Amino acid sequence: MPAIDRYNGPLWQTLRTADPGGSLAQVAFLSAHYGFRAASTPIADYDARLTRELADAMIAGGMTTRWPRPRLPSMPDNSGDHPGVEIAGLHHAARTPLRDIALVGGALYLEVMRAFLAGFREMGCIAPDATVTEINGPIGFMRRDLRCWLEGHASTDLADERMAGQLCDPAAF
Repeated sequence: MPAIDRYNGPLWQTLRTADPGGSLAQVAFLSAHYGFRAASTPIADYDARLTRELADAMIAGGMTTRWPRPRLPSMPDNSGDHPGVEIAGLHHAARTPLRDIALVGGALYLEVMRAFLAGFREMGCIAPDATVTEINGPIGFMRRDLRCWLEGHASTDLADERMAGQLCDPAAF
């Protein structure tokens, strides 16, 4: 089942509601099991959380480490994909480097995503001057900010606008 249909957390619900046809954004996700993947990637049901150890391993592995990792260290490392493969697919679909990026998730997920931005830029998948918006915080704010970003109303400084109450109409949710 494609990840966009399998995942059912609040942010995925907001994504599917705000962009039901998938026309507002090209979506990739960071998984504790699968690493970086396009949201259209079929995935199996799994239960894994991103831990500090796993986040550190992903960052240390960089652009060339394949995910998912082999079940045993003695197994060959020839399955899965490295992070650049999936992001390159989104880049090729767009036909130009991605220029407006939203990183959405918890603190550990954002840390890993940030660590890979330079590699994605070096590959030419993300424009050097791309706008990068980080969406993090209480889930209600994250849902609102994601929806607003998808609709083109996001700011590079979501926290200041959230405090001023100018980001978007909370009644829209």
